[in-house]
Formats: sequence, C-alpha cells, structure tokens
Amino acid sequence: MKKIFLLVMLSFVLAACAQSPNKQFFANDLTAKLSDDPTKQEYPVNPKITLAAIGDILIHAPVYRDAQTADGYDFTPMFKKITPYLKEATLAIANQETMIGGTDFGLSGYPAFNSPTEVGDALKESGVDVVSIANNHTLDRGEQAINNALSHWESIDMTYTGAYKSQKDQKKLRVVQTEKGIDVAFLSYTYGTNGIPLPSGKNYLVNLIDAQKIKSDITQANKQADAVVVSLHFGSEYERMPNRYQKELAQLMADSGAHVILGHHPHVLQPIEMLEGKKGNETLVIYSLGNFISAQEETHRRIGGILQVEIELDRHDDSIALNKPSFVPTIVDYEPFADGQAGTKFQVIPMHETTREIIPDQKETYKEIKDHMSQWLPELIFPRTSQ
Repeated sequence: MKKIFLLVMLSFVLAACAQSPNKQFFANDLTAKLSDDPTKQEYPVNPKITLAAIGDILIHAPVYRDAQTADGYDFTPMFKKITPYLKEATLAIANQETMIGGTDFGLSGYPAFNSPTEVGDALKESGVDVVSIANNHTLDRGEQAINNALSHWESIDMTYTGAYKSQKDQKKLRVVQTEKGIDVAFLSYTYGTNGIPLPSGKNYLVNLIDAQKIKSDITQANKQADAVVVSLHFGSEYERMPNRYQKELAQLMADSGAHVILGHHPHVLQPIEMLEGKKGNETLVIYSLGNFISAQEETHRRIGGILQVEIELDRHDDSIALNKPSFVPTIVDYEPFADGQAGTKFQVIPMHETTREIIPDQKETYKEIKDHMSQWLPELIFPRTSQ
C-alpha cells in the first residue's frame, strides 16, 4: 500500500493484512507496526502452525496383499478416516518403518521388509508432508532398495530424513518453510539396523544415534530454522513405558534446543511429556507413537495415534511456545482370516469415532489409553467421544 495511507490510517492497514489470504496468521494481530525502514513492515504478532505426527507405517505382507489391485497397489483407503486429521495440520510427519523399494526387488514383510512405492503415494494423498526413514529396518534389503525409495520420495515431492543417497544429501538439513512464516527442521536417527553393517564409506545411508552428533545437529538446525523436530528410533519393543536411556536422551535433546521429539520402535504407545531444557525452553516428547498401520495382532500393537501440537513463534525473541497438545488414539481394523490372524480390509480408525467392538473391552481400553498417554501431561487434549 502507499506510504501516506499507511501513516494516516494504520488501523485500516491492519485490518487489510488480517484478511489477506497469504497472511492468515495475522488474523488476530492488533499490534502490527511499521519498521524503521518505511518500505518494510514488521509484524510482532506471533505466527502459529500445527504439527501432526503419526507412528510406524509397518507394511507386513498381509497389508500389502490387501492393497493389491489390478494395476498395482492402493493403500489410500486404509487411511481414509484419518486423512482429515493430517490435512488440517500445517505439517504432518510419519515414521515410514519399511523401505518402499518397489516391486523390482520382490516385495517382502517381516523380517526383511520391502514395500510397494505406492505406500508413499497414499501417505502423500492423505496429507503427510515429511517421512522419517531412519530405523532398524532401513538396511533390510540393501543400498539399492534405499536408493529406489529415495528416488520415489523425491518424485512425489516428499521430504525425507534419516537415510540419504550421498554425503552431500546427508549434510543438507531438511527445513520445511511454511506459508505462515515458521520454518521447521526435521532430524531423524536410529539405535541400529538389526545387526546389518553399513557398507564401508557409506555411513550416510542411515543416521545412527550419537549423542554428540545429535547435539551438534540440533544446534545447527536452530540456526537455520525456527523450530526443530527430532524423530528417534529407540526404546524396547512392546514396552509401554520409556526406559532410562530414552528419558536421558530426550532430556539431552531438550537441553540442546529440540522443540518436539517423536519416539518410535516399541510398536506400542508410550506417554507424552513436556520437558524443560536448560535454557528454559519447552520440549514436547512422545516416547513412542506406536504402530499406525501394521498386521500385528496384540491389542496394544493395534493402537496408535495422531499427536498434534501448535507451534507458536514469538518474533520479539525468536522463542517457541508449544500450545494445545492433543492426541487422537487410533486403532487398526481388519477382517481376520479363519485362523484369527490379520487378514483383509485394513483400515486405521480414530477410536472415538467407532462404537463397534474392534478389540475386546474396547471402551475400557480407550479410557486406559487416554490415562496412559496423559499421565505426565494432564492438560493433554483428546477428542470428545460418546464412548
């Protein structure tokens, strides 16, 4: 707008900014001001975005067989009921547990996974923006499967982190720039690769947990982004509480300046906690997001969820506030085979949206899940439910 109009009728300028479709985060701003340079504007209002995160995308053989079509594979129907929760967020991240190396290598489930590339297409269609791919199955089918997967992620414009095609690729920090002016960096590491050694000279194929390197990476990420999200593949499988190592590593990362820590690997949910870093910063950690989609049959391995948190940037001091943490428990539904094993019609369903008994004692289990996840964060928000 013209300078004279800005100087004379600032209040109308503020209203115009609030209604601009490209500046929606100014909608509640009543304090926008002119900078010392009259050709520029500064907005001290705090922009906000929402981050959503889901757990393990673990494509066992029954899951990809169920997705097979005449033309390939279609996993999109499995995510239909949770898509709105992902698309409503500014950014959504998933833990892609299995490499999507594609059919060239022959598809496989446990113990050495290789999944259809169409898994990536379904996640993209469902609202996922970033995938973490550093985990104990990254090297299951070797370097070429990794490269095939990375090529597909790039072809669909999906940000990946944790496994890379070269040292140059590994050194490139993944920073996602949002329309609302908050830049978010994504880091990812795993405790190991099931005993499969990294090829000589190719440590870039997967990020392994190294406390000093993680501290350094978080420090560097804070120089290039407003908020830092770290995915960690750690903990003990099927344990519903974090161990001492998980707690200590999470605190180290909080002290280093991480803002959100997303835990994976246990295949069951572990609680959410708000840590305080040594500089007084807030760090939200979920020690395990559990399985999001898999063919594991035990009750708690069928339950995952969608973590959501509002990330607010204070433009006065560049600090980050984490507001309104919430959690949507989900459950993997399927029609079992005659022997009772996971079979067909896989679907991820928000637990509060169904009263049908998908698991035994479902009502009681849902209440227990809410108590379990919020035991260290009483203010954790859950969806309203009729259950």
